[in-house]
Amino acid sequence: MTKLTDDIQANLELFVEETKQNQLVWGLKNEDGWLACDSTEYENSEVMPFWSSKEDAQTHNVEEWADFEVLEIPLDIFVEDWLLTLDEDGVLVGTNWNAQLDGKEVEPVELAKMYL
Repeated sequence: MTKLTDDIQANLELFVEETKQNQLVWGLKNEDGWLACDSTEYENSEVMPFWSSKEDAQTHNVEEWADFEVLEIPLDIFVEDWLLTLDEDGVLVGTNWNAQLDGKEVEPVELAKMYL
């Protein structure tokens, strides 16, 4: 059962807390690459969604995203490699999107600071 709520700030905090505990981040990937969408908060920006649990990521593995696979990323690689690359590419990180696709969109550098 999901721990995600309508409170996107609480979902962000849950993301950091659970990924620190499990040392894993979950995302969706298909043959074209990792899932990225247009930001709903920032014009002309892309956002890559990630979840702190496999179950919450699987919730989104339907309809237009049904051809994606739910894959884990070790937290150290996510923080040390992914967040740097996403920052260089100007891509935001979507954290723990709930069933309504609501979630905090954060700058990769800001998310990295939460792990210090």
